[in-house]
Amino acid sequence: MTGSEGFIGSHLVERLLEEGCRIRAFVFYNFLNSWGWLDSIDKDKLSKIEIFTGDIRDPNGVKKAMRDIDIVFHLAALIGIPFSYHSPDSYVDTNIKGTLNILQAAMECEVEKVLATSTSEVYGTAKRIPIDEDHPMQGQSPYSASKIGADRIAESFFKSFNVPVATVRPFNTYGPRQSARAIIPTIITQLLDGITKINLGSLTPKRDFNYVKDVCEAFVAIATSDDTIGEEINISSGEEIAIGELSEKIIGKINPKAKIILDKQRVRPEKSEVMRLLGSNAKIKRLTGWNPRHPLDKGLDETIAWFKDKKNSSLYKSGIYNV
Repeated sequence: MTGSEGFIGSHLVERLLEEGCRIRAFVFYNFLNSWGWLDSIDKDKLSKIEIFTGDIRDPNGVKKAMRDIDIVFHLAALIGIPFSYHSPDSYVDTNIKGTLNILQAAMECEVEKVLATSTSEVYGTAKRIPIDEDHPMQGQSPYSASKIGADRIAESFFKSFNVPVATVRPFNTYGPRQSARAIIPTIITQLLDGITKINLGSLTPKRDFNYVKDVCEAFVAIATSDDTIGEEINISSGEEIAIGELSEKIIGKINPKAKIILDKQRVRPEKSEVMRLLGSNAKIKRLTGWNPRHPLDKGLDETIAWFKDKKNSSLYKSGIYNV
């Protein structure tokens, strides 16, 4: 699994351990020898994982990591949209070239299946609702453009070389361990630090939020289905909420006296802002039988409880805008 040390990846590692899977976790090489969020999981669980340190941009290391592997969960990516305005080259190198490295290695190593992780951002602002997998793609940020490129590379390897790849497209995932660059941790961490003027960007966009445990269940369902190879598959709740309404909901759960303040540096350029994402989950239900099990309020309560633990919240800097 690439991206195993990240937000979704670390949760998926734990879920796959429950399935009794043998896991090789591809972790980004760094001088601190940090394994990201994997460092926070139970040591007994961690001892069952084979750690492979490398760089997704290095084809040799990727190929070595994928030897004798049956199923590849490819989650490694640069994901921050504002940072993609600043450093678009790095998004092309990581998201497009990294995916190419995975697919070439999958072909040479003859893996049984690759799950290439996409994003709902590839759709851009909805042209029709709900957004199904045939919806047009729109590169409204360098991030989304890089993921569109990765998706099309995956499609080409399936059609050209019969590489067994499924493109997995989660809509907005949230939950414990999520980066502070995302809206829900941004609100929660500010509130829990006693801040009463909550700095946010645009409140009008609408999103389809999915709890991380549901997303992991979807990955497992797609991996174990015989009908998902060659398919692009949404993971979505089929429900939407405006950022402003979401913010008031979280504020009501933690400190109803807090107020929202517009922070202009958090507002995307007008043509780059995705105003509405509401996904269709008809395809994943048809192919796998998956259904989300965590309504938004339940997922938010679990997420808030995790952040209330000081050993978790101490890792976040609520006063800094994370691009």
